[in-house]
Amino acid sequence: MDEFAGRRDRGMSRRHWVAPALLCLGLTLAACGDMGRFQTAAPTVALPRPKPAVAQTPASEREHERILAAYGGTYDDPKLEALIGKTVDRLVAVSDRPDQGYKVTILNSGAVNAFALPSGQLYVTRGLIALASDTSELSSVLSHEMAHVLSKHAAIREDQARQAAIVTRVVTDMGNDPELTALALAKTKLTMASFSRHQEFEADGIGVGISARAHFDPYGAARFLAAMERNAELKAGKASLNPRAQDFLSSHPATPERVRNAQSIARQYTSPEGAERDRETYLSALDNIVYGEDPSEGFVRGRRFLHPKLGFTFAAPENFTLDNTAQAVIGVREGGSQAMRFDVVRVPAEQSLGEYLNSGWMEGVDKASTEDLTINGFPAAAATAKGDQWQFKVYALRFGSDVYRFIFASRQKTTESERNARETVNSFRRLTLEEIQAARPLRIKVITVQPGDTVESLSHRMTGVDRPVERFRVLNGLDKHAQVKVRDRVKIVVD
Repeated sequence: MDEFAGRRDRGMSRRHWVAPALLCLGLTLAACGDMGRFQTAAPTVALPRPKPAVAQTPASEREHERILAAYGGTYDDPKLEALIGKTVDRLVAVSDRPDQGYKVTILNSGAVNAFALPSGQLYVTRGLIALASDTSELSSVLSHEMAHVLSKHAAIREDQARQAAIVTRVVTDMGNDPELTALALAKTKLTMASFSRHQEFEADGIGVGISARAHFDPYGAARFLAAMERNAELKAGKASLNPRAQDFLSSHPATPERVRNAQSIARQYTSPEGAERDRETYLSALDNIVYGEDPSEGFVRGRRFLHPKLGFTFAAPENFTLDNTAQAVIGVREGGSQAMRFDVVRVPAEQSLGEYLNSGWMEGVDKASTEDLTINGFPAAAATAKGDQWQFKVYALRFGSDVYRFIFASRQKTTESERNARETVNSFRRLTLEEIQAARPLRIKVITVQPGDTVESLSHRMTGVDRPVERFRVLNGLDKHAQVKVRDRVKIVVD
């Protein structure tokens, strides 16, 4: 897909955004988590799989394409693909259904996520891979998802999602309601019915057993559940959005009871001589993996959003947290009294932006408030809209062949909310060539601990992350009192 076709496709996919339920409509998969990012899907990169093959159906192919679109496409890394392929082969060989085929896709998303389709298609994000510390932890996730397939949990959940889509269609047909729009601004992640508590415990039990029989350390599941919980807590410390909304934990809560259960199951299989963590091999395969958002498809740095490929940037207001999703860039003010959404839409070249704002895509627009503007040299238009509980300020801005929308919602129209909207839109500008060239992805670098190195000194070598000491500990599976040892291999984040 060329760049301009990609822009058009993104514009079409984001035209409708009225309610959270509507966002669920196109993605009825048996997922264990939620959304990805604001970008065009990359081509499929399938891991080499031995027979038996996954049974492909038109429905599963459609779900696969939707997943790629939601999670940034595939992440092409031969070393990781080989490691995951070998791991899955070992797990399949000792499972109760060695005839069940699996196909694994690595998703180009920084979210910590994994899920399965009933057909046996498994998905893991590079964010999850980066968080795991050894192959046994990764195997615990893969075997857990295999267990959902083997127990037909994924098929049951797909049926639930299909029923939810019917309800969604009814909501969609009710029309464009500004009150639902406000909800969409504050909650934009795809939501799926969670697996039941019984299904989760059942999948844990089956998964730990599969990993143990494949001679992986059975305690990998408990360790990784703890790592994900700590990762979610670290995100919660900086964000006012739901910290688990896009992660595996959103539907796989790592409750103390669940961690204890995983540990209890692991004790039944413990074999110190044969249990592998395979940390060295894992870290070697992990070295240089992209960490967090991929700058080539747009990324958040603090309050600023930058899109090097499309060549623009803007800054959110003070006290706003930005979140880059597949549908839009979302900002929510601390406390939730204000929210914003930024996305791209298709507007015919012959239609003025003022006409577009009054074209009926959003109800409650005050046509008398519509005004034509020029923002940093770009044609633009603005209008206000009103609901019973939310007030809206909407901007449309033409940048090249694309039109971008800023939608601001506030509980009450105030001087501050007006200023926030105006300053955010006025911050929209072209990126300089130097800024585009400097927008490199963050990556995981695996290094060896040297004499004199400490958690603190190593964390200070990390770039582009907040709370680097805590982030270093989470990435390396270290609790708050643990220290590094000379000759240990550890992960740091660098640009």
